[in-house]
Amino acid sequence: MDKQITLYVVRHGQTYFNIYNKLQGWSNSPLTEAGIADAQQAGDRLKTVPFAAAYCSDTTRAEQTARTILAANQSTPTPKLTTSPFFREEFYGYYEGTDMAQAWYLAGAPHGVPTFKDIESTYSIGKAKDFLKEADPFRQAENNQEYWARVDQGFDLIRQNPDLKDGDQVLMISHGNTLLSLMERYGQGKYDLSVRPANGSLTKLLLTPDDIQVLSYNQKD
Repeated sequence: MDKQITLYVVRHGQTYFNIYNKLQGWSNSPLTEAGIADAQQAGDRLKTVPFAAAYCSDTTRAEQTARTILAANQSTPTPKLTTSPFFREEFYGYYEGTDMAQAWYLAGAPHGVPTFKDIESTYSIGKAKDFLKEADPFRQAENNQEYWARVDQGFDLIRQNPDLKDGDQVLMISHGNTLLSLMERYGQGKYDLSVRPANGSLTKLLLTPDDIQVLSYNQKD
């Protein structure tokens, strides 16, 4: 039977790299006190949602956010948390930990688009990934094709979970650029991609056997 799963996608709580405006993909920095509060507030808002499973990337910021939300959840039994590199943020390669404005300048300026907002509005968020890989002296940053090849495996991991039934609700902890990328790919042009989703915000997706539908985006209350 084809099954549809509702994903409650929460952006991880604020980290120190978020404050410092540094690119944070596969690298990691701890949650701040405000970031812990982000996770606790998300947990309070979602405490009555009967989650059948939970997923997050294998970064401590995502895992700490997930465990905080699950600790507040009233589901019985407590849903199992699955961590996987499939759910990681974009890999920024050489530019991991670099000031965001500087990194996007180096990626976009050769193409006449010196800021991330310029790249997004003139080209796309997908093209921003391609430009960053071009600018990476090691060519290790993920381009758009490499990024989606990995992230799609994460959604397939959820689809193929034999314990999930049609109509189940699943918690997923995600990342800022990934949420923007999802909105670009599946949001049908309805969302402002120039504004980053808030730490601790909730986005709801309907995961179908062969598609993703956006139900709501970047809600904080």
